[in-house]
Amino acid sequence: MGKYFGTDGFRGEANIDLTADHAYKIGRFLGWYYRQRKPAEENTSIVIGKDTRRSSYMLEYALAAGITASGADACLLHVTTTPSVSFVTRTDSFDCGVMISASHNPYYDNGIKLLNAQGEKMEQSVLDLIEDYLDGKQTVPFAQREKLGRTVDYVAGRNRYVGYLISLGMYSFKGMRIGLDCANGAAWSIARTVFEALSAKTYLIGTEPDGLNINAGVGSTHIQQLQKLVLENALDVGFAYDGDADRCLCVDEKGSIVTGDHILYILGQYMRERGQLDNNTVVTTVMSNFGLYKAFDQAGIQYAKTKVGDKYVYEYMSQNGCRLGGEQSGHIIISKYANTGDGLLTSLKLMEVMLSKKQTLSELCKPLTIYPQVLKNIRVADKKQTQEDPVVQNAVQQVSQQLGTSGRILVRESGTEPVIRVMVEAATEAQCEDYVNRVIDVIRAQGHAQL
Repeated sequence: MGKYFGTDGFRGEANIDLTADHAYKIGRFLGWYYRQRKPAEENTSIVIGKDTRRSSYMLEYALAAGITASGADACLLHVTTTPSVSFVTRTDSFDCGVMISASHNPYYDNGIKLLNAQGEKMEQSVLDLIEDYLDGKQTVPFAQREKLGRTVDYVAGRNRYVGYLISLGMYSFKGMRIGLDCANGAAWSIARTVFEALSAKTYLIGTEPDGLNINAGVGSTHIQQLQKLVLENALDVGFAYDGDADRCLCVDEKGSIVTGDHILYILGQYMRERGQLDNNTVVTTVMSNFGLYKAFDQAGIQYAKTKVGDKYVYEYMSQNGCRLGGEQSGHIIISKYANTGDGLLTSLKLMEVMLSKKQTLSELCKPLTIYPQVLKNIRVADKKQTQEDPVVQNAVQQVSQQLGTSGRILVRESGTEPVIRVMVEAATEAQCEDYVNRVIDVIRAQGHAQL
């Protein structure tokens, strides 16, 4: 990770950690960088999407100002999802794409995610150059006269993405009662359009964004509201997205939560049965549950483990020719259809499995037994210093020894927040709680915690 860009872009509190000036400078560099790599007679264009945060408007216009000042065109998708920006960047031959979002974070945070021309996470080498420019280590000339760029309304690109999703529906959803929790975020207008075009009866929450309520008590990080919606309305299934809709968690017809691990198992089995699981391998991260690996072993499916972050999952998939990968948190990548996690696409493929196999979501999940798992976050002043503290390391080692082969502990730094994540899997939830609290208590006692 760099100084500004983490595993999922440049993220922080709007106008404190991430300012309009940062956005303008990023736009300046991107416009210049791609402009000077092309013949003078060819147009340079960068597509921008944003979620529903109030600060997204400020960052959008600052980025557009920087891009056009450097001689490139800024094409605005307006409020849309991260996967739609990836899709449009790739299919409409843009030089790069930008998504303004802090994903599942509260409204006062925001972020800038950069995508290359293939709709993939931007190469680290380019991010390093942007960081040098932000730190004043490089200058970028202004475009002049007829070389100035333009701002273009590009909402048609978002509409093509919606059409693409609808085209992937292999079955009619007629007679299906589906709950959608759009987190008051980027999917608020898209999800309903897609599902109703496929004839589903939809029940919606989190579709009244006001700029200040994204992820507030709704969405994939607050799935209790969707559970309530599903049970009270006797729905067949519910899907919950995060602020930029690149992840999806589910609720089955019984009101139980279906995680990214469940989704990987269901899709992995389905694709393997149809000869679509290239290399017979599903790519996971180190956060996936023991139970998933046991279920894969029983099903004869191989798996790989990467560092946490859909960026690393996709890198492994592309380097090793894998079709399916993802995270427990609901980032699911199906490389045949997308180069990034896509919550709406994930929902549609799960519906395909349910309808094809004529099974409920709970029946599809039944062969997978999830081990009790407790994950707690603690805000710290310095993530690296906390991780390298010998007293903290000793506490982690002691827990690991006590767990033996009946569980595991994982302590890692968040890629997007000043947070250390402590996760334990064990035979009982009480054991998990005890072991997690032991390590967190040591971190506090060592003076690393930030109030």
